[in-house]
Amino acid sequence: MTSQADIAACREMLKEGSRTFHAASLVLPRRISDPAVALYAFCRVADDAVDLGIDRAAAVELLKDRLDRICRGLPMPYPSDRAFADVVARYAIPETIPEALIEGLEWDAEGRRYETLSDLYGYAARVAGTVGVMMTLVMGQRAPDVVARACDLGCAMQLTNIARDVGEDARAGRLYLPLSWMREAGLDPDQWLQNPVFNSQIASIVKRLLDTADALYDRATFGIENLPRACRPGIFAARALYAEIGREVERSGLDSVSSRAVVSTGRKLAVLARMLAFSETEWAPAKDLPARFGDMAETRFLIDAIIATPLRETPVVPQPKPIEDKVAWLVDLFSRLERRDQLSRSRA
Repeated sequence: MTSQADIAACREMLKEGSRTFHAASLVLPRRISDPAVALYAFCRVADDAVDLGIDRAAAVELLKDRLDRICRGLPMPYPSDRAFADVVARYAIPETIPEALIEGLEWDAEGRRYETLSDLYGYAARVAGTVGVMMTLVMGQRAPDVVARACDLGCAMQLTNIARDVGEDARAGRLYLPLSWMREAGLDPDQWLQNPVFNSQIASIVKRLLDTADALYDRATFGIENLPRACRPGIFAARALYAEIGREVERSGLDSVSSRAVVSTGRKLAVLARMLAFSETEWAPAKDLPARFGDMAETRFLIDAIIATPLRETPVVPQPKPIEDKVAWLVDLFSRLERRDQLSRSRA
């Protein structure tokens, strides 16, 4: 079993590196939030190792070795590895899922670009869809339709990230916008990357990407409604906060080149306050997922891996606490984060 010391170390890691997830995790029941924190901590470690490492190819190879040890139950002596190894074993997470995550990070290390939206979906499925799938398994759901919606949510979040970080990525020599979209808009990808400036063509591409993400957020809602009742507020919170990043990009005139959109604490609180308008009956699971949704071809391999790996034992999901109590934790956290940020700025 995962030690509380390892979980505490993982939580500390996420407080600075993944504030939105850390906040959302506080409204998950403890028996779900602990493995979720372990999962996200390993993902954070993996992402930082590749994104911040000097030798990115070597970092990928080391991650592959760490994951192999984790899946064999022999993790390296790091809190994130030990905690994640327990999650992999307890929730029967197929090795294919975290392997795909690292494959996506390897594509980052190679500087891979994506010609079509389908190609970009393939990338998003690996670096974000995998996380959504593993979270769904932790919450005790393995039904293909529900897992497909988790893939939708992860991909939506990744598209939002890409839309927000166009300028930041370009200045680092990275380009994630579909190259075919750029050419359709009259832009040469290589020339634009040499001098990344905001213009009407980029605005149209960012808008197109956000619209695609919004459609996936809508699809994902049906999956969230089929999660255990105690888990829905936290995942709805994460969905709402990420979607709000897209709204902030729109409020900035779709200019994510000149600056990076940041959702203010006040706006985050307003988004979360809307959750309080829901009654317990409105959190009821959807009886039927719309058949028209199906699943994306780019994420099907993740769903197939789950189908091929049955759960040996069903995790216990605790009884839910009032939604108001859970959201109160989140509101308090964002308030404390803002006070700390203000104090840091005053000292600078």
